[in-house]
Amino acid sequence: MKIMRAGERPCKLANPEWFAGRVWQERVVEAEAPARLRALKVTFEPEARTAWHTHPLGQTLHVLSGVGLVGLRGEPPKVIRPGDTVWIPPGAEHWHGAAPDSQMCHLAMQEADDAGRVADWLDQVSEAEYRRTTR
Repeated sequence: MKIMRAGERPCKLANPEWFAGRVWQERVVEAEAPARLRALKVTFEPEARTAWHTHPLGQTLHVLSGVGLVGLRGEPPKVIRPGDTVWIPPGAEHWHGAAPDSQMCHLAMQEADDAGRVADWLDQVSEAEYRRTTR
């Protein structure tokens, strides 16, 4: 058993190649093999978001606070709120982030494949794609 105490995990700014705007990431767990679970607490400032990406084994998002958006390629983004949980299937091109007028914090959970890969990063989300919100 291993206890990871609050305040002992580093919080860092997310890689700007994969995110737009200010996004903070705090690793919650990176389980050792044979487990595959990876989880991050991710906090987005208003309008901040991920780039398009996929996950080889899918991803689950659980919104902790604020108002966010999640979009699949070719579809208008959907609004997500505290308590909402989103399942994104393996290989689905998607993005997620904060709404224009709110920060958003979610727990992002995904599993690593046999090579240790958890995500494949693609192009940045355009302003037009971000602003296509459905309510």
